[in-house]
Amino acid sequence: MSSADTSDAPIYAGLVEEQGDVPAEVRRIAEETLLEVESALDFSAVRASAGMR
Repeated sequence: MSSADTSDAPIYAGLVEEQGDVPAEVRRIAEETLLEVESALDFSAVRASAGMR
């Protein structure tokens, strides 16, 4: 889904048509990166052992 509705922002819609929906792409990549970082930096074992003290 595009960030812009053509009737609401025709100039922005034209830019999206030419260049792609950059904000949506950045958001998608940021979400993917966050998931990757969360899996790479899994501190659940550290939290569990700290809770047992």
